[in-house]
Amino acid sequence: MYKIIGADGKEYGPVTADQLRQWIAEGRANAQTKVLPDGATEWMALSEVAEFASSFPASPPPPVPELPPQNAAAVEQVSGPAIGLMAAAVLGFLGQVTGILVRMAGFSMWRSGYGMMPRGMPNWAMFMSGTLGFALGLVALGMSVLVFAAGLQMKQLRNYGLAMAGSIAAMVPCVSPCCWIGLPIGIWALVVLSKPEIKGAFH
Repeated sequence: MYKIIGADGKEYGPVTADQLRQWIAEGRANAQTKVLPDGATEWMALSEVAEFASSFPASPPPPVPELPPQNAAAVEQVSGPAIGLMAAAVLGFLGQVTGILVRMAGFSMWRSGYGMMPRGMPNWAMFMSGTLGFALGLVALGMSVLVFAAGLQMKQLRNYGLAMAGSIAAMVPCVSPCCWIGLPIGIWALVVLSKPEIKGAFH
C-alpha cells in the first residue's frame, strides 16, 4: 500500500500498487510524484520505488555536441603544429633540466676544488658555466612551459594570443625549447595561425 502527494499538493491513499500503475498509465502520476510506501518514514519519488521503476522510460543521454564543419577543419589544421609545439617543449624542458643539473654539479666541484676548469678557459666562459648559464637555463624552462601551454591551447582552439606567443617563443635562439626543432615548428605554427579561417575558429 502507498500514500501519494497529488498534483494539488494533497495527500491521497493508501492505494494499492495496481491502482498506482493505473494512475501512471492515465498520466495522473509521474516519475516525480511523491509516494510513501507502507512502513516507510520518508517520501520518495515514484521512479525511485523499485516496483515502479520499469513504468518510466529511461532518460535519453544528452546529445554529444558536434563541431561545426569549419571548426572541424580548423582542428585538423592546427593539430600537427600544436602537437609539434608540445613535443618540442617537453624535449626542451628535459634537456634544460639535465643541463642545469650537470652545470650545477660541475660548478660546485670546481668551486670546492674537486674539479678543474679547462686551461685557458676565458672568464666569460666560466661565468656562462656558472651564474649566467644557470639563469638562462631557468628562463629556458619557463619558455618550455609557455610553449607547451600554447600548443595545448592551440590544439583546443582556445586563447589565440597565447598560441601566437608560444609559437614565437619556440623560435627564439638560445632559450627556445629544443632550438633546432622549435624553430621550424614555430614557423609552421605561425603560418597556420595566420590564416583568417583559423583565427576566426578560436574562442
